[in-house]
Amino acid sequence: QVQLVESGGGLVQTGGSLKLSCAASGRTFSRYNMGWFRRAPGKEREFVATISMSGAMTSYKDSLKGRFTISRDNAKNTVYLQMNSLKPEDTAIYYCAAGERYGTYNFWGQGTQVTVSS
Repeated sequence: QVQLVESGGGLVQTGGSLKLSCAASGRTFSRYNMGWFRRAPGKEREFVATISMSGAMTSYKDSLKGRFTISRDNAKNTVYLQMNSLKPEDTAIYYCAAGERYGTYNFWGQGTQVTVSS
């Protein structure tokens, strides 16, 4: 079992930046691929980014490449999402997730709200 707790969300103006963190419980964090997802108001949850166990491989939603960066620190059991040049359409609840197989996720956090004002 892995418990995930997101933090770092908040209100930011268009063009601003935020860095989300997701802290994982347990001693096997490095055995999980990690991902970030988001759910905007009135929309379905969508994939944002994923990172492999070692951090060597990353993947992003095409439209977010260049603005968002996923990273992880296995010593701190934490995965991050750096978000730059934020736009109002980035407003959503952001969730982190963990999975033992790349691209699949078994555990989810409760989410953190990101609001980008115009």
